[in-house]
Amino acid sequence: QLQLVESGGGLVQPGGSLRLSCAYSVFTLGYAAIGWFRQAPGKEREGVSCISRNGGRTNYADSVKGRFTISRDNAKNTVYLQMNSLTPDDTAIYYCAASTYCNSNIDQTTYEYWGQGTQVTVSS
Repeated sequence: QLQLVESGGGLVQPGGSLRLSCAYSVFTLGYAAIGWFRQAPGKEREGVSCISRNGGRTNYADSVKGRFTISRDNAKNTVYLQMNSLTPDDTAIYYCAASTYCNSNIDQTTYEYWGQGTQVTVSS
């Protein structure tokens, strides 16, 4: 079974940067696309970004375009989310998950396997 573990969260000041990592175990057949999601207190979980198996397809939520960058290193079984120009609105628990496809609307219902999440807090 595919397992995913997030790391890299923490406390950062507004305007700062963080890089999240998602380490995954061996691919479960077909589930090679990785997505990042977040859930802020009192809000529903939302899609942030996703990347296809070979990294050729990436998608971003409008709220993070130009600030966040997703990438992957398949040799290390790791997907990264570089987050720049962070604001308090980015405060949330961030999750990575695996799906068969990285689609443009980053639909969480298509993601089968999930990590436990890592907390990101943006505050002065």
